[in-house]
Amino acid sequence: MTIVKHSATLHGHRTSITLEEPFWQELKSIAQSRGMPLARLIAEVDDGRGPEGNLSSALRVYVLAWVKSHTNANDAP
Repeated sequence: MTIVKHSATLHGHRTSITLEEPFWQELKSIAQSRGMPLARLIAEVDDGRGPEGNLSSALRVYVLAWVKSHTNANDAP
């Protein structure tokens, strides 16, 4: 699986994020479905993560939680 380095501006500072392409595509899809710019979604995840983790890992966990919550919601009767 290809890992790609992306750049984003968070709170006026450039940062790089290394993510597998499926995670990056899903992040873009989530941002679109929430009606927000991708950079704002990334900043939201960054603001909510603890000091012990890195941003790339936090984004992967966010995508996983989003997919799981929406899969479970779609499975409900």
